[in-house]
Amino acid sequence: MLWNAILLALAAIRRNLMRSTLTVLGIIIGVAAVIIMVTLGNGATARVTSDISSLGANVLMVMPGQERRGMGGGQREEAKLFEASDVEAIRDEAPGVSGVAPSASKTMQAIYGNGNWSTTVNGVDNAYFTVRSWTLASGRQFTDAELTAGSAVCVLGNTVRKQLFADHDPIGSNIRLQAISCQVIGVLQTKGQAGMGMDQDDLVLTPIKMYQRRISGDRHISGLMIGVRSDSQSSAVSAQVERLLRQRRRIQPGKENDFVIRDPQELISTLTGTTKLLTMLLGAVAAVSLLVGGIGIMNIMLVSVTERTREIGVRLAIGAFDRDVMTQFLVEAVVLSSLGGLMGITIGILVSVLGARALDVPFIPNPNIAVIAFVFSAMVGVLFGFVPARRAAMLDPIEALRHE
Repeated sequence: MLWNAILLALAAIRRNLMRSTLTVLGIIIGVAAVIIMVTLGNGATARVTSDISSLGANVLMVMPGQERRGMGGGQREEAKLFEASDVEAIRDEAPGVSGVAPSASKTMQAIYGNGNWSTTVNGVDNAYFTVRSWTLASGRQFTDAELTAGSAVCVLGNTVRKQLFADHDPIGSNIRLQAISCQVIGVLQTKGQAGMGMDQDDLVLTPIKMYQRRISGDRHISGLMIGVRSDSQSSAVSAQVERLLRQRRRIQPGKENDFVIRDPQELISTLTGTTKLLTMLLGAVAAVSLLVGGIGIMNIMLVSVTERTREIGVRLAIGAFDRDVMTQFLVEAVVLSSLGGLMGITIGILVSVLGARALDVPFIPNPNIAVIAFVFSAMVGVLFGFVPARRAAMLDPIEALRHE
């Protein structure tokens, strides 16, 4: 019985193919839009999480200054820089810390032969490699003797290596950081771009004492990167570091910090939540198209009932039950909306693949969304097909046979 109703429904759709296609256009657009929004939203969330995590897993970034928020966005007021004793205190007194990497940076010209490249020069120690989970593609890290003496040696990011040396091995070569000569002892593994298009590989690392002595001319540290132990919560470690630095910098109770602690995990959570909210809102807007498609199906089914009034009268006159007629038109509505759902799923997946490539985000399909969208489209057929089906079943056979 049901199979025959489905076959009759498909035959009726084929008889009015153009009208049927236009009718389910709202369903197709709605389902496709929901799948596209959710898939690209998942990809964007994964990309944001990956970009922030590439800066260092479980890493707190501490910078001097007070953060002010105003019409121009977040800005930091200048404050006293950090010292080597701050680094030692955090390493020794904060139990959740796995490592502390001091850093100071400046934009400089890196020169080798005829090559000249503007890059960021960072003064660091070997804790930098550990905290940022950054390994070397070739060469070695700084030795203890080089760190203690502030030797003129450096490790290149891959972008700097390409710009200055192309395909040649830079290990052992001497480059100039403006007027300062230093020997290349290593090349970092490629990390790629982080958020906002920042190239993480466009940098040169030097021993921090060499940087302080020959580049900055002072012993101050402009930033700290603090690794959080795997068995500790970043928020708890952040609180430990905050208490310790407030004590060392003699900040009175009730006064604002003159430093900023940024937790990438909190940033990931905030951005992920925002992305998911936007995805849900866009998905809800797209779902409105399903309702519009449902209204279209109800309209076309009412027209179909009017056009097939004599057919309905004949079926009722030769013994068909009201429920048979009602089932027939209800099945037609469901088949029509389900076909629209399948077409929408197909189009949605194809556009999501192309969109993910164009936006350079991962393609992360969600089968549950496809199933929900299909079931929802079928339910739209049931809900909006009920009124026309009931109207067809309630026709008087005699009046229906008289219909011209």
